[in-house]
Amino acid sequence: MANLPAIMHDEDEEEFIDETLAERLSGLAEMFPEPVRRSCGSASQFTWSSVKVCFSYGRTAVWTLSSIFAIMFLPVLFERERASMQELQLQQQRQILLGPNAAMSGQNMMGGGMAPGPGMMPPPPGPQ
Repeated sequence: MANLPAIMHDEDEEEFIDETLAERLSGLAEMFPEPVRRSCGSASQFTWSSVKVCFSYGRTAVWTLSSIFAIMFLPVLFERERASMQELQLQQQRQILLGPNAAMSGQNMMGGGMAPGPGMMPPPPGPQ
C-alpha cells in the first residue's frame, strides 16, 4: 500500500507535462463566449494605450517644468547664495578689522550711539 501514493503522484505529473501553457490558455479562452473575449481584449488595449499616452504626456511635462526651473529659478537661487556669501565675507572683514563685537552689530558702522571705530569720522555735532 505504500507504493500506491507514488504511482498516483507519477500519473499527476504526466498530465501536467503533456499540456503546455499555451494549450492551457487557449482552453481557458474557449471557455468564455466571444463577446466577453472581445470586450476584455478591447479593454486591455484601451488600458495599454492610455498608459502609453499618460507616460508620454508625463515625460513631456517633467521635461518642460525642469527646463522652466533651470532657466527661471536657478539664476535667482545662485544670486541669492552669492549675496549671502558676500555678506558673510563682509562680516568676517568687520570682525578682523574692528573686533568680535563689530561683526555682530552692523549699526555701529554709521554711528548708532557707539564711538566711531578706527578710520571712521565722528558723527557731526547735533544742534545745541
